[in-house]
Order: sequence, then C-alpha cells, then structure tokens
Amino acid sequence: MARSFDELVAEAESASVDGWDFSWMEGRATEERPSWGYQRLMGEKLGQASAALDIQTGGGEVLAGAPAMPSVMVATESWPPNVAKATTLLRPRGVVVVVDQDEPPLPFADDAFDLVTSRHPATVWWGEVSRVLQPGGTYFAQHVGHSSVFELVEYFLGPQPKCVRRSRHYDDESAQVLAVGLDVVDLRFERLKVEFFDIGAVIYFLRKVIWMVPGFTVDQYRGQLRELHHQIEDEGPFVAHSSRFLIEARKR
Repeated sequence: MARSFDELVAEAESASVDGWDFSWMEGRATEERPSWGYQRLMGEKLGQASAALDIQTGGGEVLAGAPAMPSVMVATESWPPNVAKATTLLRPRGVVVVVDQDEPPLPFADDAFDLVTSRHPATVWWGEVSRVLQPGGTYFAQHVGHSSVFELVEYFLGPQPKCVRRSRHYDDESAQVLAVGLDVVDLRFERLKVEFFDIGAVIYFLRKVIWMVPGFTVDQYRGQLRELHHQIEDEGPFVAHSSRFLIEARKR
C-alpha cells in the first residue's frame, strides 16, 4: 500500500542531511551520471600530485574514494557536521581537514599546491585558486552548471529571470578562469535526467541542497508539496534535468 503524504513528509523531515551522501534516496530518486567519471579522473590526478587541496570537500565521501593520496593532502569544509564527518573519514587516509568559511582568503600560502580539486563547489573564488596553485599547477573539478534542476526550483519559486538561469554558466566561469591567470585545457558539459519517485525524495533533496529553494521548509511549502505528491501518484515521477561541467585549468 502506498504511504500517505504525512508519512512521507515525517520520514523525510527526520532523515539526517549531514555529509554529501545521497544514499537515503536510493529507490526514491535517480540521477544520470556524467559520462566522464569525475571521481576516477580525480583519483588519477591525485596519484600524480605531490601536494593537493580539495575545496569544499563536504563529508569527504568523494575524496575518500581516491585510490592514492599525494604526500601532502588537505581538504577544506565550512559546515560543522560535514567537518566532523570528513575528519572521521579522511584522517585515516592522512588527509588534514581544515575549517574554512568558503570566503577569501584560503588559509594557505601562495604557490602551496600543484593540484586543487573540488566537486560541486557552492562558490569558486578563482583569484584564490590561482594564488595557492604553483605555476603550472592544475585546477580540476566538476561543477554544477546553469539552470540545474530548475524544473523543481521553478515549481516552488515560479519562473526565474534570465540572469538567475544563466548563473554558473560554463562560458562565464571560463572567462573568470582566464582573468586570474589560468588557461582552460579541458571543458565538458552535460545535461542529465533526474527523477523523483515520491515527495519524500523531493523534501530530502531540498533540505540537503539548500541553495535550490533558499529557506525551504515543509511548513512554508506544504500546499505545493501536497499537490506535487498527488501529481507523482497520478502521473508518475517528477522529471527534472541537472547540469554538470568538468573543468581543468592550468596556471600559467
């Protein structure tokens, strides 16, 4: 028997959103993965580095999957629950987790690293990335692109202006890269299908990815959530599309 709206809401509201692990959504939502395989490629880069920095590491889940670490490996994170989780996960791998508020400056000296990585950073301070990279060093990352999962965003917030939909566009990011003394050596973009099979998955996603619908609470959007719950029951999964781009840039 299908669970009620209230049951699904209660379950999703009580679930922990610490870290950057989405396993709670298994069987409740699906997302296509980019064809390039970021974690594998990142692992290859780390295996060739001597000193590396992973920015906004979340709970450290992605970095922890690397088969080998350079002799100097540092990760930054700002959210206290993630800091604790990342430290527990990464310290046995020899990774130092540094608390950083994701605002300039990065707490490292100039030319400190030959590799900087990041998966889905909320904000990239390109001048700081360039500063901490050695000449010839590499920034390698997977970013969330423009208008990602905007079908869901606009369901709750209504049509968004062009400037908001354009935010995080890979062309704009590339221009910022060039402006701080980095050259783009690889850039790939894909738009990927996302499906939500129940309203609990929607709630969990919006609680975890807090910038999608800023200030989201179930109480504030209960009416729209209930409508979407009935829509999913009647018509099937809610379909959206994420956007991702892989970027590799080298310091001149």
